[in-house]
Amino acid sequence: MSDLMHTTVADPIALEERLRAVPLAPGVYLWKNAQGKIIYIGKSKRLRDRMRSYFARTDDPYGKTARLVAQIADFQVIVTSNELEALLLEMTLIKQHRPRFNVLLKDDKSYPYIKVTLHEPWPRIVATRNPRWEEGARYFGPYSSAGAVYRTLDQLNRLFAFRPPSRCPDDKFNRHRRLGKPCLYYDIKRCLGPCVPGLVNQNDYRATVESVCRFLEGKSDLVAKILRRQMEEAAERLDFERAARLRDSIRDIELIGQRQQVLRHDDADQDVIGLAREEGMAVVQVLRIRAGKLISAESFPLQNAEGERDESLLASFLTQFYDAAAELPATLLLPAPLDDLAIIEQWLAQKAGRKVALHTPQRGEKRRLVELAEQNARQKLDELRLQWLNSEQRAVAGLTEVRDLLGLSALPTRIECFDVSNTQGSHSVGAMVVFEHGEPKKSRYRKFRIKTVEGANDVASIQEVLRRRFRRAAMVIGEEEQPADERVVNGQTDAAEQEDGEKTDAPGSQSDLERQETWAELPDLILIDGGIGQVNGALHVLRDLCFEHIPVVGVVKGPNRDRFDLLIPGASDLIVLERESAALRLIRRIDEEADRFAKDYHRKLRSKSATASRLEEIPGIGPKRRQLLLKRFGSLDGIRNATVDEIAAVPGMTRKAAEELKSLL
Repeated sequence: MSDLMHTTVADPIALEERLRAVPLAPGVYLWKNAQGKIIYIGKSKRLRDRMRSYFARTDDPYGKTARLVAQIADFQVIVTSNELEALLLEMTLIKQHRPRFNVLLKDDKSYPYIKVTLHEPWPRIVATRNPRWEEGARYFGPYSSAGAVYRTLDQLNRLFAFRPPSRCPDDKFNRHRRLGKPCLYYDIKRCLGPCVPGLVNQNDYRATVESVCRFLEGKSDLVAKILRRQMEEAAERLDFERAARLRDSIRDIELIGQRQQVLRHDDADQDVIGLAREEGMAVVQVLRIRAGKLISAESFPLQNAEGERDESLLASFLTQFYDAAAELPATLLLPAPLDDLAIIEQWLAQKAGRKVALHTPQRGEKRRLVELAEQNARQKLDELRLQWLNSEQRAVAGLTEVRDLLGLSALPTRIECFDVSNTQGSHSVGAMVVFEHGEPKKSRYRKFRIKTVEGANDVASIQEVLRRRFRRAAMVIGEEEQPADERVVNGQTDAAEQEDGEKTDAPGSQSDLERQETWAELPDLILIDGGIGQVNGALHVLRDLCFEHIPVVGVVKGPNRDRFDLLIPGASDLIVLERESAALRLIRRIDEEADRFAKDYHRKLRSKSATASRLEEIPGIGPKRRQLLLKRFGSLDGIRNATVDEIAAVPGMTRKAAEELKSLL
């Protein structure tokens, strides 16, 4: 019988019976906590045995598995027909739910790619975080940082002089085409000038872009050979300026190729994986080698690595990273063998459309490459650990000073700061930012469109924001006492408190339950951007909702934002924060983040209003089309920068309407 005494299971006997009924078949299991939230997703070829193993005695009562088991209250199983299906389902569910105990790629944001729009008449080469895998377009990546992508694009632009990335949108391109005059980038030899007829023909320009693709594939020798032939042809035509430019590009490409060369006897395409870990932190390094040349080296931190075996970490990384990869090499070199080697090879082969081999070299040149990747991973890990220690030390110092200055009984682990923004009373909004352990917790930020206040009334606006925030907390905390029908009504999510354009989840859905749970997380300290009026207004709301036990402090700024003093209710004097104090750095950072978040939302609403007004003036663009266009492109500038084909692809639009819209904008 399973040992369920250390879990939060309400009825251990019933859960034990359900565990016995789990089949000895391949599939996916989902552990849930008492609130029904998924906290871990795993797969197994024998579901029942794997799930029961969690409740065996552990040598580490404080380890990751023990902490997971302590939160288990329920589970769900999904049986699959084979292990490959289980792997694919596990990947999909982890990407969807991002459970807190699963090994995950560290950054929640999408990783950047390089996109080549070969399907366009005059292709662009740009950075993107949202690959749509259009037919005819090519993608390279993912890369670990936007900085790496921008540096790569800048170097490529210097070598090949294609349309400058991010500097040549379609509206600028078309404007110079009408003017018959290229921009500055042509004069400084950073663009071939495809916008002006006669400067470069379409075939030559496309050949240049295809050379960029080959270079990104690691085929620099082939690129140099093609450019050398083009140089000779240009010289025969007496086009010595183009020949000289090609000569310089060939020289630079050959120098880069010499620096990239890492394999002496093997021209195969392969990715080399290195792993470094320490005290629950882990970093994976990926060396991309194409045709024997190192074309990129990227580091990817992992979270929730504590207590995991190296084999498990590598498997989790491979499935998440290569699920989003634009290309797959013929070989992956790993520092340790995988438990599910055959299944992952089968999945990679299915994804690539050819065999992808996973090797763990023990000696020779390939083993030295794995050691090089591990060395790079270790260096990145040391870097991150130092950053984390410095950040943690600064946060603890700031929180300690704030605690002592305000006379709090404990460190204010969670701080919520509220601010409002408007322009002469129009488009009034409120913002709530959350800092936990001295660091921003952006997934807990909330924004509010002010509904009940007319004009520029900051006190009333702050009161509305706090009332809506803490009324939700009171609803969730006391949910069991509410009638079922009232819970449904109150549980509906206010669209104004979500990201613009996000659809409201049905009451009772998983996303709605998770969002309600976040409202129940209460702060240890509330900061109000403003003076005595705003602070007293906030106190009045908190008393009405029975949250008066939460400390409230006002942040009073100097006329030039050169001071951030604290206003304690009932105190005769402000608390003046010393200029070089850790408390000042923390309070200033929190307050300025709230100010930024509120103003960004205010500008967004104001811009959308102006855009909607501008679109209303255009014949043939009614409310439905206007809404769909803004949802697709985000802003008037986004519509201006879109091609006619992209606009025509929006539901409800026709090519004729798209052409008219582009001409009027």
